[in-house]
Amino acid sequence: MTTSTQLSQDQIDEFVVASHSDFEKVQKMLAENPALLNENATWMETPIQAAAHVGNRTIAEYLLEQGAPLDICTAAMLGLDEEVAAILADEPDAAHAVGAHNIPVLFYPAISGNIAIAERLLAAGADVNAGEGGNTPLHGAAGFGQPEMVRWLLDHDANPFAMDFNGKAPIEVAQANGHTVIVEMLRPYTDLDNKGDLVDVTPDESGE
Repeated sequence: MTTSTQLSQDQIDEFVVASHSDFEKVQKMLAENPALLNENATWMETPIQAAAHVGNRTIAEYLLEQGAPLDICTAAMLGLDEEVAAILADEPDAAHAVGAHNIPVLFYPAISGNIAIAERLLAAGADVNAGEGGNTPLHGAAGFGQPEMVRWLLDHDANPFAMDFNGKAPIEVAQANGHTVIVEMLRPYTDLDNKGDLVDVTPDESGE
């Protein structure tokens, strides 16, 4: 096992990239150099943040076992309600926290379909439409195939016309990921024309 803690930024970046999806590589690299655990990638993302925003429970839980810090975003993604409640009690502003890539905290229970934690965060002041132009909770629920969460978000005034960092609306994200049930849920608000472009199908004031 390598014991040196002298890390290059390339090593750190490689480890953070792996922390999104490559569990075997994460285990191998961390065994060789434990100092990688909490380092920041060039783009300001830690390994635990990488695992959290893509909903990778296996890697997130492994990194926590190795000593990575538990923040409210990771706790929300993992469904750790007591931990989320404790963090909010100590830091009320955590309801406005963001993770990697400025992804809002409410995105994290959205991708996991955890309505109870979403309700807790909303009651604490989280913005259901935070992340417009980046990743909103509705984009997360649509992309990760969470229809009950999509309905909950719409019932709490989530904006179905919001664009993400790719200029895509939630219905487009759902369609790209093959979540046809969610596409149908969003059709009353938005639709895709025969060219695949987003069009507004909300009735005008005349009801037409």
